[in-house]
Amino acid sequence: MIQPILWSLLLALHLLCMAYWVGGGLNAVLVARSGTALLEGAQRQTVLLQIYSRYCRALMHIVPVSLLSGWGLVLHHGGFARLAWPINAMQALGVIMAALFVSIVRGPLRTARRAIRPQAATFATIRTRIVYMVALGILTTLCASLAGA
Repeated sequence: MIQPILWSLLLALHLLCMAYWVGGGLNAVLVARSGTALLEGAQRQTVLLQIYSRYCRALMHIVPVSLLSGWGLVLHHGGFARLAWPINAMQALGVIMAALFVSIVRGPLRTARRAIRPQAATFATIRTRIVYMVALGILTTLCASLAGA
């Protein structure tokens, strides 16, 4: 009786992680950009740096939990060989999203944090990579819907 509840909680944890990963990315690129458009250059960059830094700081915990919970659910259902192709596609897209996240943190976000006056191009690079990550997250969600059919 307790086992189905634990697997349901693991699925809920996985879904919450993915909701933050994709939803937070949408917030960071859509809402924050339009919200900071009224600010002057230096203020805008400071606010954007804080938004991107805090989003990525949360993802430092979300990404591993999301990947591990997904893999745990796959192992519970018999492994990747026994599951439909959308589940395997979800795993591949999740790994690519994680790689994009690492490339943001190790690349332009680190450069922006270390710079005295970060360049606008650095923020454009961060934004572009987050947009790619969100697009892959939406594609992953579509794969999840195909897996349920």
